[in-house]
Amino acid sequence: MRSLRDIPIGGSARVVKLHGEGAVKRRIMDMGITKGTEILVRKVAPLGDPIEVTVRGYELSLRKEDAAMVEVE
Repeated sequence: MRSLRDIPIGGSARVVKLHGEGAVKRRIMDMGITKGTEILVRKVAPLGDPIEVTVRGYELSLRKEDAAMVEVE
């Protein structure tokens, strides 16, 4: 499984599946990260957390643990 946290800066990927349970999965979906969505990784903080991505035309910061729940291709 390749997750969103594995994508290098400047890389893009398409969401295949969201892992996780309940409220965490719902929060990720509420941010616009759903199956089939294209995501561009813009920046990664110096210590690797958080990750800044562009989703559906807006910028979003995700924690590494949340990004690991997003399976991409």
